[in-house]
Amino acid sequence: MARRFLVAWLAFALSFNLSLAYAAGKRPPALDDGNGAYATQQYQNPFLRAGHSKAEMDAKVEAAFQQLFHGDPDTETVYYQAGANRGGPLAYVSDIGNHDVRTEGMSYGMMIAVQLNHRTEFDALWNWAKTYMYISSPKHPSQGYFSWSCKVSGEPNDETPAPDGEEYFVMALYFAGNRWGNLRGIYDYKAQADELLAAMRHRERRSGQTRFGARTVGSEIDEKEKMIRFTPVAGKDEFTDPSYHLPAFYELWARWGPVADRAFWAEAARVSRDFFEKTTNAKTGLSPDYAKFDGKPHSTDWNGMAGNFSFDSWRTQSNWSVDWSWWAKDPREHALSDRTQEFFYAHGINKYPDQFTLEGKPLSKRHSLGLMATSAVASLAATKPIKDRFVDELWNAPIPSGHDRYYDGMLYLMSLMHLSGNFRIWGPR
Repeated sequence: MARRFLVAWLAFALSFNLSLAYAAGKRPPALDDGNGAYATQQYQNPFLRAGHSKAEMDAKVEAAFQQLFHGDPDTETVYYQAGANRGGPLAYVSDIGNHDVRTEGMSYGMMIAVQLNHRTEFDALWNWAKTYMYISSPKHPSQGYFSWSCKVSGEPNDETPAPDGEEYFVMALYFAGNRWGNLRGIYDYKAQADELLAAMRHRERRSGQTRFGARTVGSEIDEKEKMIRFTPVAGKDEFTDPSYHLPAFYELWARWGPVADRAFWAEAARVSRDFFEKTTNAKTGLSPDYAKFDGKPHSTDWNGMAGNFSFDSWRTQSNWSVDWSWWAKDPREHALSDRTQEFFYAHGINKYPDQFTLEGKPLSKRHSLGLMATSAVASLAATKPIKDRFVDELWNAPIPSGHDRYYDGMLYLMSLMHLSGNFRIWGPR
């Protein structure tokens, strides 16, 4: 009887405290589910609209996965098995051109694996990331984060994080927990996602020594601006990267993440949609690699292309287009996609360069498969007939191979998945 009373009392106390918290404004407002795939469970499928069968689409996606994950190690794959430890098999995704391992590529690899139901590859990548990239020491200024770059041996090249990697880690882990269920330790996917997402917002500012000198590292979120930072490292934390803004993910975190932070992520999604309007050029639709929180380009002394449309920027158009596909909350995303596609189309559908000033002056001569792929994803939000030309370009493009297969390949494969309905929201069962 006493135990029953205690359990009942604890349940009442918890309910009462939650009620007080909600009354104090900590409860997320009623969430608008929009009119996109989250609400309808119907995913856009531009390849199907173009006349390709499901069997053809599945075969194309599978061929790209097999080549990029299990192809020739010298010319095709970016995924490499690396033995095993007590946690199980280990594997990494390598940036071939720089011969390193980045949280960007590891988290992309995990996202691809969970979307295509390849749990073995997912777990091996996560095990490698937790074994070699994760910083657990309470004395370390980056504790709770991942070193953004390591050698293929696992030795760090830096011991500070890049928030785009953390963002994709979190989303891939939530999807994994929802799709496959949660186990223990590092394979309790939801617990791992909750822990990392909480750190991203709440990690206190901490100073200390790394192998590469003294660093001060704080949260990956600017609380005042409600935006993701370029990095939480002091001296480089007062601006953002437009391609790090992922409102489609933030909406899910507003539903699945730590309860106390859900209202914040709902607001962050709205802020990022407004930010896309501010940071893109009104005529070209191009966004910079780095930007101030007001959207204006931000130059740095270590990246001469930071204020221009360059490699990071390729992803921004994909981010707002997937946001439209999943949520359909901001019609301004139609105009953004139309603007970028019209700009690239004017430079030649199969030859536009991969770097520009924001006003549209070419800064390279290379036509990149990676940019071509994200330009096709822009068709998810575009309204002009030329969007179908971009879809056809991606369908007809070869699987990236050779020196540039890492970044081009990851963007190519994820873009194939987006345009074939194979990149989905895996919700709680």
